[in-house]
Amino acid sequence: MGVITTWALLMALPERLITLRRDKGFTQQVMADAVGIHVTQVKRYELGQSQPSLDVLKKIAIALSISADSLLFDEEERGPEETLKLQFEAITQFDDEDKQIAQGVLEGLILKHQAKQSLQRQQAAKK
Repeated sequence: MGVITTWALLMALPERLITLRRDKGFTQQVMADAVGIHVTQVKRYELGQSQPSLDVLKKIAIALSISADSLLFDEEERGPEETLKLQFEAITQFDDEDKQIAQGVLEGLILKHQAKQSLQRQQAAKK
């Protein structure tokens, strides 16, 4: 399959599983064998009667050659905004030294943001 079907990303987990499994050309039995579970469990996941454990989600993602995020999140639920995507894409063209500098700047900003949030939570807890 290579590229995940865009409309599969707009579905709930049971529908995604069915669509992605079929796109891969797997029957429910083939999927069960690839993941190491009973075919009845695959049927339950696809009917929405049961939720796979993290371990099983990982095995499903590996069997389907996709990320676990693709199984769990809608397309817009994860990842940066479009403007940030373009900036990150530009950074991939930097040489190694400039990439390290950009990464250091981002890490510093993330730590500052996390410290600010922590301080705000502590202040709110004191009230």
